Amino acid sequence: MNAEAQRRRTVLQTLLLSAGFFVLVAISVASILLVNKSREDNSWVLHTVEAENQISTLLLEIRRAESATRAYLLSGGPQFLKEYQIAAASVPAALDQLSRLTRDNPVQIQNMAKLRKAVEQRLTEFARGIDRVTNNDVSTAVTALRNGTSTGAVETIAEVGRDMRAEEDRLFRERTETADRTQLLASSVTIAGSGLVLALAFGSVLLVRQSSRARDLAETRLRDANLNLEATVDERTADLREANNEIQRFAYIVSHDLRSPLVNIMGFTSELEELSGDIFRRIGGLTQAATGVPPPAAGEIALEGPDQQLSADFSEALGFIKSSIAKMDRLISAILNLTREGRREFVPVQIDTRELIEAIVATLAHQASEAQAEIHVEPLPNIVSDRLALEQIFSNLIDNGIKYLKSGVPGDIRIRGRTKLGYAIFEITDNGRGIDPKDHQRIFDLFRRAGTQDKPGQGIGLAHVRALVRRLGGTMSVSSELNAGSTFVITLPINWNASNRNSDQ
Repeated sequence: MNAEAQRRRTVLQTLLLSAGFFVLVAISVASILLVNKSREDNSWVLHTVEAENQISTLLLEIRRAESATRAYLLSGGPQFLKEYQIAAASVPAALDQLSRLTRDNPVQIQNMAKLRKAVEQRLTEFARGIDRVTNNDVSTAVTALRNGTSTGAVETIAEVGRDMRAEEDRLFRERTETADRTQLLASSVTIAGSGLVLALAFGSVLLVRQSSRARDLAETRLRDANLNLEATVDERTADLREANNEIQRFAYIVSHDLRSPLVNIMGFTSELEELSGDIFRRIGGLTQAATGVPPPAAGEIALEGPDQQLSADFSEALGFIKSSIAKMDRLISAILNLTREGRREFVPVQIDTRELIEAIVATLAHQASEAQAEIHVEPLPNIVSDRLALEQIFSNLIDNGIKYLKSGVPGDIRIRGRTKLGYAIFEITDNGRGIDPKDHQRIFDLFRRAGTQDKPGQGIGLAHVRALVRRLGGTMSVSSELNAGSTFVITLPINWNASNRNSDQ
């Protein structure tokens, strides 16, 4: 699985999760709204039922009052009077309750006005009948009650009661249908949302399974690649080790073979230098003989004019040859030393770094005194490494610090160190002439030098130092500006062992 496919799968998973979240939020909001709407609709249905029940209750109380009144008129029993009184007292309360239940409907408000008037008229008739019975005018009370049943109050109560029941029945049907629709909508939203969530969950599960399979496949490939990589690294390391050894052998052989002709050149140059006296003495003698001048005494050379210039040119050429031979001899010796050092096995030991560097400073004390330089060694971390390699590294850097100081400025060289993440970091700082930033890499190349070439050297020191640092498993860098001094930073493992770089790597 490539990076683009992984990115698309990640984006799709994010979109699915986001869509699922929004769907859940939408379902939750819709469910809350629909539940509240359903609760409201059901409350209106219940309200209608309560209104119908209250109508029935009111009509029932009116009938109870009428029945108790008639029974009292016919029998005069006190229990009927008491029942009448209870019924008559409950009718106004029932009427007020019905008025409160129906005041939201204009039609029922009009009906309630008619009903209240008729009910009050009917209760007045009941009260007059009771009073006449109480005053022993039973016949008049019975006649009045019989005549009252045929009045408009009874018909109005019956008619208004039917109208109010019909209106509440209509409202009950409408409100029941509305509540049913709301419940159906809520169920539909819940089912649709649940289905969508399940679909999104199913899609997410598929993507997760695909990602899991892709990850497992990638892990398998990575394990195989690691196994192959280890084998490849071992193979390449062996090839590199063999190539390195071959290069070292080649450099050794070439350096050794170059020395033989160089020795011959040096010998013949010395012989030419010895013969030059006899040659130019004879040339001078021949010249003087040709001009009639007495020949020079034995061992003397008398040259004039072109012969004298020829002798000077010959001596100068021999001088150039001899200096070039000496330089080539030094280079060959340096190459031989590098090849020998490359074949040397490192021996890691516990090293008191401060003690080691102070010993190096002591050996360079004379050069530092002549250069008017002071060397300060600050506290340094101890490490496990190769002592000889460290001596060569720090000796070279401190010697360079003394060698390349600014003229007329007292030298100040400081060596400090610290530790970080299992590594020791050493800094060698000076206030010398500095190095141009464009030459920071050049100074580490073999036989390459930077700046004014007014000091002896073959351009091998820093290249050798960096090679040693790398073999010790560390790194080396430089920070410097012209006329602003230099700081060489060396990072080495605190605990060096056989797994670090060695001579054959």
